[in-house]
Amino acid sequence: MGVTSMTSMIACDSSFMIKSLYKFRIPGIDYDFSINTTHVALLIVSIFILVVAIIARIKINKAEASDTPGFFQNIIELIVEMLQTMVEGIMGKNANKFVNYMSTLFLFIIISNISGLFGLRPPTADYGVTLCLGLITFVLIQFNGIKKNKIRHFTALFQPIWFLFPINLIGEFAVPLSLSLRLFGNIMSGTVLMGLIYDLLNPYTIGGGALLHAYFDLFSGCIQAYVFCMLTMVYINDKIADE
Repeated sequence: MGVTSMTSMIACDSSFMIKSLYKFRIPGIDYDFSINTTHVALLIVSIFILVVAIIARIKINKAEASDTPGFFQNIIELIVEMLQTMVEGIMGKNANKFVNYMSTLFLFIIISNISGLFGLRPPTADYGVTLCLGLITFVLIQFNGIKKNKIRHFTALFQPIWFLFPINLIGEFAVPLSLSLRLFGNIMSGTVLMGLIYDLLNPYTIGGGALLHAYFDLFSGCIQAYVFCMLTMVYINDKIADE
């Protein structure tokens, strides 16, 4: 009975779970809304990206006036060049149309993934976040497919044989699900493992915890951000490729 109670207590108070921080109710709506750890982490990540972008813009403007780029500007330019090279390597001549979106997507995902290093619960460990990213990608793929191919975008669902339409249709809708579940599953698994380790073995994981964070948050987080963006670019390229 004691073991069961302790297990239940750990399961209800584990650090990897989404926790409600504040509940409120809008007048006229019979429903309780809540602000949880995912909302806070998303806000912090978004503010961080905006602040860095604003600082980078200010630094670049000053450097253009004095012709002396500083350390911060060199770092920003290195990141921009790396992202542009990544997009051009996959999308080729179509890169210029999507480099801004893909760079923003990559930075958002990678910063969200590694936010666990700074004490946050990664927003991408919440399926509500990764599903939204997958749906945005799905809309982008379909929009560019329709824009490029017009009616052929829909008739392609009946290729190479008309009765394959159901399979082709399922394949289209499987894209956001596969993208979102892959990202969510990998980040959530690392979050759960780290949460269990800190809940059950906290006194003995001072050094080991740092190594596990380096893998689950840093290494795995970077890999998953790259995979998500790479697949997004491949899917878009497939729709707008010249026949």
